[in-house]
Amino acid sequence: MSRVERTLAIIKPDAVARGIVGEIVSVIEQAGFRIRGLRMLRLDRERAEGFYAVHWGKPFFAGLVEFVTEGPVVVLALEREEAIPKWRELMGATNPANAAEGTLRKRFGTSIQHNCVHGSDAPESAKFELGYFFSEEELG
Repeated sequence: MSRVERTLAIIKPDAVARGIVGEIVSVIEQAGFRIRGLRMLRLDRERAEGFYAVHWGKPFFAGLVEFVTEGPVVVLALEREEAIPKWRELMGATNPANAAEGTLRKRFGTSIQHNCVHGSDAPESAKFELGYFFSEEELG
């Protein structure tokens, strides 16, 4: 039996700069996700490092923080049955070259780092990530 769950999605600076936020949000809604929260913001270094703390010490950490702070992002709280695996499926593989046809990263990503979207990978990370950007009161 499926259950309704929530996940965090981020439309990354590369996609915001290219003016494709509306297209991505449209795909999200057409895929059956309910948007429970949405905001555009610009992460400073401290907030980005806190968000990606799980990757601290990994070779890509500094580049990831640098990239996510270079422009505005759009954070979304998404809800539907099996939201986490369904969002990851819709995003596609991290490397757009390896992503399945029709996925967001295949359609809009240009490299492993500039892959247009982020999504929580498990219920625990979804809880942390949603709480990082939204209060319970905001999400209802």
